[in-house]
Parts: sequence; structure tokens; C-alpha cells
Amino acid sequence: MSATLLEATRANHEEVERLERTIVKDLQNDPTSNRDRLYQSHRVRSMIDQISSTTYKLIEIYEDKDSARKDEIAALGGQTASGSSVFSVFYDRLKEIREYHRRHPSARVVDATDEYEQMLKEEPLIEFSGEEASGRYLDLHELYNDYINSKFGEPIEYSAYLQVFPQTQKIPRKLKLTRQYKEYLSKLLEYLISFFERTEPLQDLERIFSKVSTELEEQWATGMVQGWENDTHENGHDPSQHTAIDLDYYSTVEELIEVGPERLKEALAALGLKTGGTIRQRAERLFLTKDTPLEKLDKKHFVKGSHRSVQNGAASTPQETNDCKEIALMEAKMEKLCDLLHETIVRTKENVEKKQALTYEEMEAEREEDEVQADTESDDDEQQIYNPLKLPMGWDGKPIPYWLYKLHGLGQEFKCEICGNQSYWGRRAYERHFKEWRHQHGMRCLGIPNTKNFNEITSIEEAKELWDRIQERQGVNKWRPDLEEEYEDQEGNIYNKKTYTDLQRQGLI
Repeated sequence: MSATLLEATRANHEEVERLERTIVKDLQNDPTSNRDRLYQSHRVRSMIDQISSTTYKLIEIYEDKDSARKDEIAALGGQTASGSSVFSVFYDRLKEIREYHRRHPSARVVDATDEYEQMLKEEPLIEFSGEEASGRYLDLHELYNDYINSKFGEPIEYSAYLQVFPQTQKIPRKLKLTRQYKEYLSKLLEYLISFFERTEPLQDLERIFSKVSTELEEQWATGMVQGWENDTHENGHDPSQHTAIDLDYYSTVEELIEVGPERLKEALAALGLKTGGTIRQRAERLFLTKDTPLEKLDKKHFVKGSHRSVQNGAASTPQETNDCKEIALMEAKMEKLCDLLHETIVRTKENVEKKQALTYEEMEAEREEDEVQADTESDDDEQQIYNPLKLPMGWDGKPIPYWLYKLHGLGQEFKCEICGNQSYWGRRAYERHFKEWRHQHGMRCLGIPNTKNFNEITSIEEAKELWDRIQERQGVNKWRPDLEEEYEDQEGNIYNKKTYTDLQRQGLI
């Protein structure tokens, strides 16, 4: 090996330079489709990995732990450990070369240029499920089933799950510490990492996660991790310091009584102490914990079965803290990946909602159409879209199906005089506009409240007439003191306020 060490070093340097030139040449080509762009990213990722492995080999050679490189350089200069002459070393190597070619007569020099040129035409094998559609959508059906069948989940639709799965703050902490939630979170994180690496191979995920871990460590030290702020075991503090009442502000039992019986009960329950008795007994029991550690209190103050757990708290707290921190880190990584994949998540949700409105035959036809378009896909923005019926554009930038156009009645026009004769196409858009800003502004200009009574009314005159009738109806039921307020004279006769005032003014009563 020592006879070819310098040649191996030169060959490794040459390979690194060739790979770098190949990467530059590959990136100079502008892909014409998303599939080509994905293939290009994976080719570049593969070449970067080859450069890294070759560089590690060079580092090992230059470190020269076995002094083989040093001996070979010395031998080239005519210095050998055995004291042999330069000529003897030369003839020994010549003998080795001849022996090598005698054993390998077909050995020849291979031009590596063709090999690297071929790499630019490779189509890497990237495994995607049918639901993922070459990386356009997420496939979370298995995790969705785990979610709806768990204690921390809820029975919701798959489209709703795609919106709520990144939001872990809504799950109670006691359910987060279960093994079921930890396994679910681990599977979810594993899938998101796999999907991200397949769709974004040039991203440095290790550096991203390193930054997330550093930020979590800083927030955890200050107790600012969202959803874990009130961890009773963080930073190794005594659990008595995290009760609902800070005893440092109270110097006597009488001052503690003023807190109230309910807050005293909550504070005692948090420490595992008995919560019964009068308010003074509760305050005295809680006040004992100000200067006395929980493990030194008499057993009679504790709820049955809780004293042992308090005594062993010092041993269980570090383990529970590590579990909380591990789950919090997994949640932080998952939320970071969801931020990076936000567009994909939105696209997946829209695709699911779109599929819910399609029949099986329409879904199959659309799938075949997507396969055909994938082969001829072009990102040219100036490419004209064939749309002779002038159908509205869908979420994917293509005209919506004609049956969907007819189903929603998008060819039917509705005008609203209150909105300034604005046109609304389709019944759905027409009904929705009553709650939008344009209609609300028009009603405000007329001095009429935009309530449900005025739905389906688009004429200004009709709106004014209805408002007048509503005001008249409210006036009939209005309290009128002149007619409805009652007065009684000395003889016990009952009059309303107006009649009583007139009779009194005339001196009749």
C-alpha cells in the first residue's frame, strides 16, 4: 500500500475536483419540470456525499498515523529505513510494476470523463408512495389512524387532521407523558424527516436541528418553552416552590387565611397534602411547608398513598424532567419541519378536499392525466392554457372541471345594489358576500345594522323599508311612561300618568 499512497492521494484530489466541476455543470442546466429538478437535487446530493467520503480518506492520509506517507516520501528522496541505495529501491518498484502487469495483462487507463458525463444523465431512484405523488403531497393516513384511536386525539376528518397535527400545545401535558403519545410523535417525526430528505436533499437537516436544539436549551433553562412553562420539575427545584401560592409573601397564618379556601385547597392538592378541615387548618397545614421540607413532614398531613411518592420524588424527578425535555425537543423539531413543509401541507389539504368532491372514475381519469402531464410538464410561465369555455381557474392554476362549474352555478350572475351593483357569480359567492366587507360597508353607509334580517336583500329601497318596519315594531313594545305608568288617588281610583296629571292640575283630585 505504501508504494501507491501518493498516487492514491493524487487520485482522490482529482476525483474531488472532477465532482466539483460536474456539480457546477449540472446546476447550470435549468430543469424543465419539478421531476427533473428533484432528480438534479438528488444527483448533486449524491456527488456531495462522494466528495465528503473522499475528503475523509484524504484527511486520514495526511494525518499519517502509521507513518506510511512519511516513509514513502523519504524513499523517493533516496532515504530508506534499511539503508538501501536509491537504485535498489528503484529496481524493487520496477519489479513490483512488472509483476502487477503480468498478473493483470488487460489493465488499461480509463478516462473518467465519460463516467462523470454519464452521471449528469442519471435518474436517481426515489421511493414515493402513490399518495405522495412524487413529493407533491404528504401521506399521513397511518399517523391519522393512530391519532384518532388514541387518548390524546379526537375523532376528526383527515382534512381537519392535516390542519391540527402540527399544533401540539392543545394536548394536555399528562397525556404527552404517556408512551402512546411518545411513540406517535416519534413516528410522525421520522416520517417528516424522511419526506423532507426525499424532497429537499440539498438542505442541511443536521444544522437545522442543531439550531432548534440550541434554542430549546436556552428556552428550557428560562422556563419559556411553549406548552411546558409550568413544569413542576424543571431546573431541579423543590416541588413546594411551584405551588399556586408563593409562601415567601406571607409571614403569619392569618395573612395566609386571606387568600381564600379554594386557593388553599388547590395549593395543598398540588403538594399531595390533605385538603380538608376549616380554612385555618388548611392555612396552618400549608404554612408548615414554608420552612419544613415535604419529606420531613408528619405522615398525617399527607393524603393516603402520596407520602411515599414525595419521599421518592428526588429520585424520580430527574427522569421525568428528561422525558419532558425529550418530548419537548421532538415537538420543536416537528414544528420546524412543518414550517419548512408549510406549502406542501396546504397543498395536501387542498388535494384531499378536492378528492372528496370527485367520483372514483373522475379520480382515475385525473390520475392518468397527471401521469401524462408529468412527462410533458413545463414551467414556462408564458405557456397558454387551453380554456375555450373561459372557466374559472382552480387552486392548481388550471381551469376547473365543467361539471363543477355547473354544480356551483358559476354561470349565474347575482347583482347587489347595496355593494354598488357588484356582480357575484354563483349562489355560494352570493350568499357569502353578505358577511364580507363590501356589503357591510354599504349597510353602514345606509345607517342600517347588517343583521340576519337583511340577508337576501340587495335593494336599497327594500332594506330601508324593512328597517322602518323593524323600528315601528320595536316602538310598539317600547315602554311609554305617559300611558303605562299608573297612579292611585285617595279613593283608590287608578289612572295613568297623563290622566292623573291633568286631573291634579284641574284640582279635581
